Amino acid sequence: MPSISQKGQSMPDSPIRKLAPFATAAKTAGKRVIHLNIGQPDIETPQVALDAVRQDTRTVIEYSPSEGFASYRNGLAAYYQGAGLDVEGDDILITTGGSEALVFAFMSCLDPGDQVIVPEPFYANYNGFAQMAGVQIVPVTARIEDGFALPPISDFAAKINDKTKAILLCNPGNPTGTVYAPESLDALAQLVRDHDLYLFADEVYREFCYDGAQPKSVLQLPGLEQHVVLVDSVSKRYSMCGARIGAMVTKNVAVRKAAMKFAMARLSPPTLAQIASEAALKTSESYFEQVRDRYVARRDALVKGLRNIQGVTVPNPGGAFYAVCELPIDNADAFCQWMLEHFDLDGDTVMMAPATGFYATPGAGARQVRIAYVLDLPLIERAVECLRAALDAYPGRREV
Repeated sequence: MPSISQKGQSMPDSPIRKLAPFATAAKTAGKRVIHLNIGQPDIETPQVALDAVRQDTRTVIEYSPSEGFASYRNGLAAYYQGAGLDVEGDDILITTGGSEALVFAFMSCLDPGDQVIVPEPFYANYNGFAQMAGVQIVPVTARIEDGFALPPISDFAAKINDKTKAILLCNPGNPTGTVYAPESLDALAQLVRDHDLYLFADEVYREFCYDGAQPKSVLQLPGLEQHVVLVDSVSKRYSMCGARIGAMVTKNVAVRKAAMKFAMARLSPPTLAQIASEAALKTSESYFEQVRDRYVARRDALVKGLRNIQGVTVPNPGGAFYAVCELPIDNADAFCQWMLEHFDLDGDTVMMAPATGFYATPGAGARQVRIAYVLDLPLIERAVECLRAALDAYPGRREV
């Protein structure tokens, strides 16, 4: 029997999806599983995007240009300009989701064996993207006690060596919901300039900042025009996760030309999804105001409920729709599986993502889980009730 490649064997499981068989079994057993494990919002996709696909009259679903339709790229540039960012249509490469944008960035800017520094916990699939590109993630650990704020710049500097080629951020953050302080980004920009690094930034949650927080884009950092590669997506902004449309944005012409080769090799991003995404640019600001209000209400209910459970620690997320909390347990992977296999509260149980998969440091996050508050208030409140009861019943509970 032929062997599996080393790369295939080394690809990590997704902590977000790896418990899916246990959730399926729980449902088969008659339990209701409240899914807080994945960032799949229940928010309605803007009607204007759905209508654009339904009303499209084309008779052939043809390839688009490899870089994406010009009309969409120019419309997306206008969106960025409206947010105060200096972006032109030619700075944009449309991709099959933000995931492909980051893979293209890795493969265009980094060689196998190169290192990219990432503050952890980070979006778990960065591990998989790095494995695909043959690059190494070097973590800098953020602390739950500090609300997962950007670690001190000295921590980043200490990790830099001759293999370091880039720094990767997610702001607002997944899985933490942290919005990085502007002054922290300014300090990081100086480090990038001093060491001539790339700065990759995942800014897909830009619209979702709360309590007056304003996210500072890496495109607003002076002197980094040739260093910055921005990753973006329609998935969360417009609740269009299944559209699989993202963007890679950079002023660096050489990076764009390199990425375009990978784009041509995969032919083109999805045609109908681009039509929907271009139409979504017409979404009114009132849509986002209503969505932010719903997320704030959900966040507040979740954080208040969790903080009322003895032994639970959870920072108040400033953006996105995730929270990482620390539980009084022995092991989050075991606990999350146990909840699906062995626990229910009057037929209800909860699916969460163990946080170990969001860290690169072995053993880090062992008692933490990521919770996505993407469901409406009654389900959030019920999930907190289930979690409280589960912690009382869990045989591996550990008092802090």
